[in-house]
Amino acid sequence: MILGAYIFMTTPYTQLILYGLGLALGFTLFHARFGFTSAFRRLMSVGNVEGIQAHMVMLAVASTLFAIIFATGYTLTGATPSGNISPIGTSLIFGSFIFGIGMQLGGGCASGTLYHVGSGQSPTVITLIGFIAGSVIGAYHWGFWMNDTPSLGSFSLAESTNLGYFGAWMVQIALLAIIYWITVQFAKRRKPPIMKALPTERGWKRILRGSWPLVTAAIVLAVLNAGTLFVKGSPWGITSGFALWGSKIASLLGMDVASWTYWSGDKAEALHSSVFQDSTSVMNFGIILGAFIASASGGLFKPKRFKKGVALASLVGGIMMGYGARLAFGCNIGAYFSGIASFSLHGWIWGIMALLGTFAALFIRPLFGLSNPHKNDHFC
Repeated sequence: MILGAYIFMTTPYTQLILYGLGLALGFTLFHARFGFTSAFRRLMSVGNVEGIQAHMVMLAVASTLFAIIFATGYTLTGATPSGNISPIGTSLIFGSFIFGIGMQLGGGCASGTLYHVGSGQSPTVITLIGFIAGSVIGAYHWGFWMNDTPSLGSFSLAESTNLGYFGAWMVQIALLAIIYWITVQFAKRRKPPIMKALPTERGWKRILRGSWPLVTAAIVLAVLNAGTLFVKGSPWGITSGFALWGSKIASLLGMDVASWTYWSGDKAEALHSSVFQDSTSVMNFGIILGAFIASASGGLFKPKRFKKGVALASLVGGIMMGYGARLAFGCNIGAYFSGIASFSLHGWIWGIMALLGTFAALFIRPLFGLSNPHKNDHFC
């Protein structure tokens, strides 16, 4: 309440709306334990497709809503909506690959880290610290990756072709449907272990205290992402906020952050303004608090001790994610979720490379004492 009041009194009204959307995102992510990290790991280790199927539903709903907003050009403030469309090059491929490894070591992706911190999962506090540090290093190296490595430029299925948004939507929905059908056939043949049902309440109490079905959460997340696009004119993102927080800290410590290529142009103003003026940061704060409210209301906010190996993995994983997200123009949210929903080819490439990174991480995780799913598991 206090943070919301401060945002209301010191920032434009849209920031308060975005803060509310962040609260709803954190609340939803926690109640469904909606994962990108776990979905990728279960797929690559034992062939469980439930999480990936939820992703396809989420992307289909988001693509539909995004297409309407882009085609009409209408947003709350009147600003022209713009998608997360980024170049395809060495930085994207390398960044998304190491992000895939990092999220399997850190115990969560970008959204997972925030909602885990909010729900009291202690190791992810270390992941978040590493995430911020890695983001700063990535921002420092930004000029090299953008100027001195190969890039093919960006490609939009809607704008780089003659399809337009309706045609691009039809193609993308067909592709998502094909992937969903393939996962169904794969599950029938391989019969992978299924996810264990989470404890829940009945009736209306399930909304506040119980666990939500993955598909329900997928639809809600898609609607909230579209709501973000409608309010601020650009989709949901997370990790640019980490780069901002870390760069401000580095600046306070005497580093000449303003001279970095990353903080030139449009980004320069954010470096010298309050974090509450930054819409991504405001939403990130909302996600953490939303997850805290959800976990506390269900009596599940219980920070625990953790092993040294887990702490080290969390730190290393966080740094890899932070660095990888800067290079790859975003994380599982900004690049994968919002990128694909924006009809950008880079979002699909991000997802493929993060899956490959996840596969590589299956061989690295045991070095830190972390276990991988097995075919006889019945897991959450």
